[in-house]
Amino acid sequence: MPDTFVKPRTRPRLKTERPKLHKVILVNDDFTPREFVVRVLKAEFRMTADQAYKVMITAHRRGVCVVAVYAKDIAETKATRATDAGRAAGFPLLFTTEPEE
Repeated sequence: MPDTFVKPRTRPRLKTERPKLHKVILVNDDFTPREFVVRVLKAEFRMTADQAYKVMITAHRRGVCVVAVYAKDIAETKATRATDAGRAAGFPLLFTTEPEE
């Protein structure tokens, strides 16, 4: 009886890529009260009062500040909700998103 060679089956390995992350950015304006910005940061981004104050002051001094980094859909949702909270209160508060490098 001849020996038979059985070729092992190979399955292609699928590499799953991590989703691209997006930064949520607070854009400074000269009209929205600091206390209101801190309140929105605490409510939407689950920050402590201290963290929220530091983010707000950084945006105030530099013009913009990265608030947090999330998957794209979460970042866009949080930015929209935070911006809408400002609009609802009559302020030009603005949060934007951009892809992380």
